[in-house]
Amino acid sequence: MTTMTAQATTEAVGLDAVTKTYGAVRALDGITWAVPRGGFTAVMGPSGSGKSTFLHCASGLDRPTEGTVRVGGVDLGPLAEAKRTRLRRERIGFVFQAFNLIPSMDVEQNITLPLRLGGTEADPAWLAEVIGRVGLADRRTHRPSELSGGQQQRAALARALITRPEVVFADEPTGALDPRTARGVLRMLREAADLTGQTIVLVTHDPMAAAWADSVVFLSRGRIVDELAAPTASAVMARWETL
Repeated sequence: MTTMTAQATTEAVGLDAVTKTYGAVRALDGITWAVPRGGFTAVMGPSGSGKSTFLHCASGLDRPTEGTVRVGGVDLGPLAEAKRTRLRRERIGFVFQAFNLIPSMDVEQNITLPLRLGGTEADPAWLAEVIGRVGLADRRTHRPSELSGGQQQRAALARALITRPEVVFADEPTGALDPRTARGVLRMLREAADLTGQTIVLVTHDPMAAAWADSVVFLSRGRIVDELAAPTASAVMARWETL
């Protein structure tokens, strides 16, 4: 039997028999799955398959009705809300389709916001590296209204990376972007896994986006129904069409 210590060294996020219900609706139906540490996993499924609920439960934004969720070997179930919030702030990064930048703050202030909320200051070298990696070194003092959509999403990605999180959850991060800009964002997510060993979980409906991942997990009616390793866009589309 695998021990919790052994699990913690191989999984970034673990779900055991996770179920989430909303009244009579069973959004997740007994999901057991481990997100490999340092990997890039895409999650796909048709509308109503449970993708968003999966992300919310796996990241600690919501509590499952039943089952266990672990992040870095820590069981989220017993944690009080304040401790869950602290764990999310320190160990998890989020990127959403809506950029969620603060309009009154400039790029650097938006990026460093999670650190300030936690009462810490940004390491200047790491801040410069993150801002440079997302290509915003010449936009540090610009406000969101002065940025393109792609630049805003890159700022949001930098904000997710600044705390050096173990896991980054990205929910349709390219949904509002043109194809060229979307490729740039996906390349940065790929580099976060390859260069710094961060774990990426990408929720998407786009086979081209999913093809950047190491594997694709397919959801249907709240259950994992398949997993595709070393995906290509055509293979993802072929499996998608059978859901």
